[in-house]
Amino acid sequence: MNKMWKNQAFTVAHADDGKFTGGLRAFFEYRDLGVRDATQGRYGAHVIRAVPGMESPGGWHTHDLDFQMVYVLKGWVVFDYEGQGEQMMRAGSCVLQPPGIRHREVRHSDDMELLEIISPAEFPTEAVPAP
Repeated sequence: MNKMWKNQAFTVAHADDGKFTGGLRAFFEYRDLGVRDATQGRYGAHVIRAVPGMESPGGWHTHDLDFQMVYVLKGWVVFDYEGQGEQMMRAGSCVLQPPGIRHREVRHSDDMELLEIISPAEFPTEAVPAP
C-alpha cells in the first residue's frame, strides 16, 4: 500500500443525504462530500449552488491553495481571471484555476450548481484590488 494514502478513509456521499449550508460566499450554499474528513484535510470536495435571487458583489480575491478545479453541473456562471478575462462556464464546463490566480465571480444563474475540488480542504482567501 502506498504510505501516502494509508490514512485515507473510504467515503460515499449521495445527493439525498447531504445538506447545503452557508460557507465562504453568502450568495452560495455548500454541500460537503466527505472528502475533507476521509483525507484528513488534504483534499476537499463540495457541491456549490446559487442562492436564488442573490448576486455576487464581484470582489477580486485569491486563494492560498495547491489545487482548485471547478466543474459546472447545472446552469451557468461567469468568472473573471487576471490575464484570461471573463469566462462563461455552462453545464459541462471545467476550469483548473492555478494557485493564487486573481479572480472574481461576476454573475450566475439562479439554478447554478458546480463541483469544486480543492487541496488542501482549508485555505485562506484574500481580497485583492482589481488588476
